[in-house]
Amino acid sequence: MQKNLVIVESPAKAKTIEKFLGKDFKVMSSYGHIRDLKKKDFSIDIANGFQPIYEVPADKKKLVEELKKQASDSDIVWLASDEDREGEAIAWHLYEVLGLNPEHTKRIVFHEITKNAILHAIETPRDIDLNLVNAQQARRILDRIVGFELSPVLWRKVKPALSAGRVQSVAVRLIVEREREIQAFTPEAAYRVIGIFIVTAANGDKSELKAELNKRFKTKEEAEAFLNSCKSTDFVIEDIQTRPGKKSPAAPFTTSTLQQEAARKLGYSVSQTMSVAQKLYENGHITYMRTDSVNLSDLAINTAKEEIFSTMGERYWKYRQFQTKAKGAQEAHEAIRPTDLKKEKVEGTAQEKKLYELIWKRTIASQMADAELEKTTATIGLATTSEKFVAVGEVLKFDGFLRVYLESSDDESESSDSGLLPPMKVGEVLNMKNITATERFTQRPARYSEASLVRKLEELGIGRPSTYAPTITTVQNREYVEKGDKEGTERSFTVLTLSKDKIKEQTKTEITGADKAKLFPTNIGVVVNDYLTENFPNILNYSFTADVEKEFDSIAEGDLNWVQALDKFYGPFHTTVETSLAAKQERKVGERLLGNDPKTGKPVSVKIGRFGPMVQIGSNEDEEKPQFASLMKGISMEEMTLEQALKHFELPRTLGEYENETITVAVGRFGPYVKFGKLFVSLPKGANPMETTLDEAIELIEAKKKQEAEKFIKKFDEEPELEVLNGRFGPYIAYSGSNYKIPKGTDPKVLTLDECMTIIKDQPAKKTTARKTKAVKEPKATKEPKAAKESKVAKTAKEPKATKTTKATKTTKK
Repeated sequence: MQKNLVIVESPAKAKTIEKFLGKDFKVMSSYGHIRDLKKKDFSIDIANGFQPIYEVPADKKKLVEELKKQASDSDIVWLASDEDREGEAIAWHLYEVLGLNPEHTKRIVFHEITKNAILHAIETPRDIDLNLVNAQQARRILDRIVGFELSPVLWRKVKPALSAGRVQSVAVRLIVEREREIQAFTPEAAYRVIGIFIVTAANGDKSELKAELNKRFKTKEEAEAFLNSCKSTDFVIEDIQTRPGKKSPAAPFTTSTLQQEAARKLGYSVSQTMSVAQKLYENGHITYMRTDSVNLSDLAINTAKEEIFSTMGERYWKYRQFQTKAKGAQEAHEAIRPTDLKKEKVEGTAQEKKLYELIWKRTIASQMADAELEKTTATIGLATTSEKFVAVGEVLKFDGFLRVYLESSDDESESSDSGLLPPMKVGEVLNMKNITATERFTQRPARYSEASLVRKLEELGIGRPSTYAPTITTVQNREYVEKGDKEGTERSFTVLTLSKDKIKEQTKTEITGADKAKLFPTNIGVVVNDYLTENFPNILNYSFTADVEKEFDSIAEGDLNWVQALDKFYGPFHTTVETSLAAKQERKVGERLLGNDPKTGKPVSVKIGRFGPMVQIGSNEDEEKPQFASLMKGISMEEMTLEQALKHFELPRTLGEYENETITVAVGRFGPYVKFGKLFVSLPKGANPMETTLDEAIELIEAKKKQEAEKFIKKFDEEPELEVLNGRFGPYIAYSGSNYKIPKGTDPKVLTLDECMTIIKDQPAKKTTARKTKAVKEPKATKEPKAAKESKVAKTAKEPKATKTTKATKTTKK
């Protein structure tokens, strides 16, 4: 019998921990949660105090049996999942499902995977924190309630197969509202005036001084009048002020600040950052990466001090202990930092090395001295007007933390030069070289990037470190939001230049409104958001969502009963769901009437159809069946005009003949495509089917033919259903609607039928997911299925009974 079994949630984490423990310890992984709510059922017994009905998934049953066997053969079982709420819930599920003996089970936590941390955890075990478990259960159950009850409303009112989530819907609302702010924004012009002056030193050396006027002019006439007043006037230095300044380093990383900075400096997406950070943590390089704390341990601070002293000197060090600003900071008790600050670099992938270096620099910089600056401001007066030119210079006297690290910013402000000013004195008269008045425009609100959306969610108190990345991934996977680029538009602006008493006017152009890797709401995202905002204002309310997060925090701290919290939410919410389902509408949600078709006189509208956004000529009340056309990508339903709508009915377009076949271009359910006989070829992303030429279509057709020819490797007459093909991830066997991977090192060209059948027999089938053209029937949302029954494993952590106000409710199967 082995003495100790340690169970963690990740195999990589298990491998690292095993290095630090002796032969008396066996380390195994649960591969995340070993049980959860049933995927396709509601799985919550509302009438019985919101009891969750858990099940062990089929793919985990073999693992559970192995864990049970190993646990029964061990003297002590150590539950070592992560120290946040999710990790606590994993430990509790293991305890319940494996039927562990409390006298022989210990819970251990650590925020870094180092030998000292693991051994210290073994020496200081604790019980499972049921408050943390209940907080996780409350979040899981609330999100299941919202998803399962709200989604059928969307199926009926908007489009089949849609889904809604509590935090995700709020994130979509932020993006939709920002897009509308941008569309409604009208830029205002003003003239920015910059003067270049000549300063002459005592020895006769001349240097240039750049200064900006302390006023902007609204019109060209005002700017021109000012330049005329500068033709015959003196420019005198009226005041020079020099004052010291300083810059302080940013706090060590939290989850959200790491996601933001990795996006700015490394170009990583939020999910990519968390994936790389997870690997760094599991390999023992950094502390736990889901945290909203900026605190550093005394050991980390002292190690940073030693590193700074040895590499840069005592002057560069300054003791700092940052305070966590986020209310309800709950994920872990220390900031994200290297486990060993003496290691400036680590082994790993290129991404891991870059992210580690970023974390190391940020942590070291947080314990360094301020950067010392000297800021000089010179004011230049004019004899003919009250306006002043102001020149600002900034000199770095001591680099301090800037020697290692400077935090980036999302702000898109105009750059300002701030170098060293030339020697000058008050009363000195300057010679004017030129003065330029440039027409500038107010900036529209910036679209959200993934990183800036995380920052906004954190500011509003919505979500927690563990939810930011999944939220942003989910809204994109559901196609409510898409990340993409937007080409800018050309804009002209006027430049007036005064030089040698003459004013020269120029018209220049610039590109404005361009965006890269920003979040845009889709048409479906906009319609769903508008419907939910109108009919479920609480769910989409920023304050309400933030308050729910605070309630989860209170549950985690043991100050709030989780069943009472759910009961308070469920009653009003369920009533709103029933009211919404019963409400009748004259027009489909999101439908817009654009006008009448000039040919037929029938109404033209744009709306969400069963397969997505579409344009329609006619109505369902007409004797003649309405005409439909799928909406072209990149066109907003909110901004669509009648002219744009009618263009959709010019498709399909006939481009010409090729190899005795007609080539047409059209838009289908999955986007624009070229049709050539029985061959269908998708147009490249961003291509406009109204502008596609015959030559471009032929090029796409030939490329598709080549791809299809290279895809086929071989087939067998004895078994016509079996083919050996080339796929995106390498060669595979296709047989009876399923795919089978060919083992590495096997030449697919020489495979025999018997060898193919052996490969098929030795591995599970992966079903192909062909696109279905048959419409999915809308669910009958008015019909309520029977209430879910309680499972035998549906025990909860000391769950209090339901309050008397809780009413039994029938649940809706998804």
